[in-house]
Amino acid sequence: MTKYYHYILVILLALGTLTLMRWNALNRYGSFVDGSANELIDKKEKHFKNLKQLTFRGENAEAYFSSDSKKLIFQSHDGDGACDQIYTMDLKTGKIDMVSTGDGVTTCAFFQYPKNEKIVYASTHHYDKKCPPKPDFSRGYVWKLYESYDIFSANSDGSQIKQITNEGGYDAEATVALDGSRIVYTSIVSGDLEIWTMNTDGSDKRMLTNKLGYDGGAFFSHDAKKIIWRAFYPETEKEIKDYKGLISESLIRPMNLQLRIMNSDGTDKQQITFNEGANFAPYFFPNDKRVIFCSNMADPKGRDFDLWAVNIDGTNLERITHFNGFDGFPVFSPNGKYFVFASNRNQAKRGDTNIFIAEWQN
Repeated sequence: MTKYYHYILVILLALGTLTLMRWNALNRYGSFVDGSANELIDKKEKHFKNLKQLTFRGENAEAYFSSDSKKLIFQSHDGDGACDQIYTMDLKTGKIDMVSTGDGVTTCAFFQYPKNEKIVYASTHHYDKKCPPKPDFSRGYVWKLYESYDIFSANSDGSQIKQITNEGGYDAEATVALDGSRIVYTSIVSGDLEIWTMNTDGSDKRMLTNKLGYDGGAFFSHDAKKIIWRAFYPETEKEIKDYKGLISESLIRPMNLQLRIMNSDGTDKQQITFNEGANFAPYFFPNDKRVIFCSNMADPKGRDFDLWAVNIDGTNLERITHFNGFDGFPVFSPNGKYFVFASNRNQAKRGDTNIFIAEWQN
């Protein structure tokens, strides 16, 4: 009888240990990915596992991880007359906090790696608290380059905000190297849209590109040795005239954007996409040997944007998503386990773009 009870006790202890391990795993990771949106995965989308929808209304985009992969920072608004503000999301609890001022319009937020004690983002709140007017689409699909955009840093809760660009014109699209060494951003201070880097306090600003056209949306590789960005360089007389005319009105037409890569000091610039589409939002894979990005290259009408991947030398192009609509702003977590993107999937209303997270499988 004693051996029997001993046997039962061992089984109960083993079950208790397994239950505790499972509880700890669920407590730690369960809210990150749970497969609740798996029905939204197309059968061709082989890299996604345990898809979860994180937002459910409005226009949510450009979600980037904290260096410990536990939080996201992103921009969001809900309603035609509203302007983007910056929010953080705790991936464990789902708690969302607005960390921008609530005034003006904001864009392109990022955690200040590696400690995540601060954030950076672009905003117009210091110039005008009102939401600025939307661009005039009578000239086609254009992006507005608000001249009052400057880049700010703040504590991770939005307090103690500090302006770190003061030059005239558009300064935005800031991202931070994983080691916290530099910020890369887009500025028109030279008279054209170029890629710049600076220290996290705004000092030591350096221009890395110098060619007529739009250079923007840059990210560092994980080892901070490379920079990937999108670019459009007008070549014909008509293209140059059209580009300069739009720039004079603080507008850009994002048509044939191609991806380029360079060393973090601006040397050895190489083009890695060659198609007729608009390619943007590039992000390095965790091994820094491939890049994932958004493109409409597969749609002759240019309306369907999907995620694609390519080696940093431009070879081995692979289509990642197959949703009939918009998939964009792909990002890997620094620990390499999770993958976040924005999508029109499962819209509550027309125009909604939501944030999704999944485990990435090779």
